[in-house]
Amino acid sequence: MKLALDPQMFYATHSVQELPDVVAKMGYRWMELSPKADFIPFFGHPRVDDAGVATLRKRAADAGVGIASVLPVLRWSGPGEEERRAAVRAWKRAIQITVDLGVDTMNSEFNGRPEGAEVAEAQFLKSLDELIPIFEREGVKLVLEPHPDDFIEDGHAAVDLVRGLNRDWISFLYCTPHTFHQGGTGGDPAGIIGRAAEKVTYVHLADTLDHTASNGLRYIVNPPGSTVRVHQHAEMGRGEVDFDAVFAALASVGFDGVVSSCVFGWESDAEGISVRQREKATALVEKHFGADRLNA
Repeated sequence: MKLALDPQMFYATHSVQELPDVVAKMGYRWMELSPKADFIPFFGHPRVDDAGVATLRKRAADAGVGIASVLPVLRWSGPGEEERRAAVRAWKRAIQITVDLGVDTMNSEFNGRPEGAEVAEAQFLKSLDELIPIFEREGVKLVLEPHPDDFIEDGHAAVDLVRGLNRDWISFLYCTPHTFHQGGTGGDPAGIIGRAAEKVTYVHLADTLDHTASNGLRYIVNPPGSTVRVHQHAEMGRGEVDFDAVFAALASVGFDGVVSSCVFGWESDAEGISVRQREKATALVEKHFGADRLNA
């Protein structure tokens, strides 16, 4: 099992080339590369050339940090055809970057619009038709997560679609800060992870409050009935996710993938939170899996 850090809270103060040293300083041996303006931005074509990729690969090796995954977020599910085509073009370059970094895993979101789920799914599958041959040729695995406000938000439905794609290299990501958006009462982490079983290969680790509690009045938005999706990516212990239940469920299905700390929004304490997240994650792995299971 790998324990990684998504160093997003350091993005404003560090270039992508500086991140391996930051991750190593926080005590991690693995890094997740999420969307970043000078690397692969949200909904945009990559902003790094081959020389920059080679430099990043060397910087990571010099720091003793492996890159667990590359995470693009692109509009491969539309809604528009031009957006979809642009996303596929960006995906092709992102896959090449991943290969050139020596990384064999990419993770992403379904994207699309929940109010147009049927059209979004069709666009998503159309994009995959173009990309699957490239993933397979390059030997890159794909891990998919349901995200609040995507065309699939429910974890059970996401697992079923992942299985329906019928590729052994496409798997499921369980995101703990999305717990209360992807299941029924309490988020149902055990049920979703149990349903995914061998298909769950990646976990995002952060806390959040249960927005469905107290008659849904934890957050008040105006006008009433607005279709916002509110959640946090907070340090473990600042919200209401039952991490013991999550890790017990992961242990029950024999999970042996990547656990990535992905706290956002507390840049003023980025170093302290990153270290504490590592310590808390390590304790959970040791409690539920044993001390010998973590390639930290």
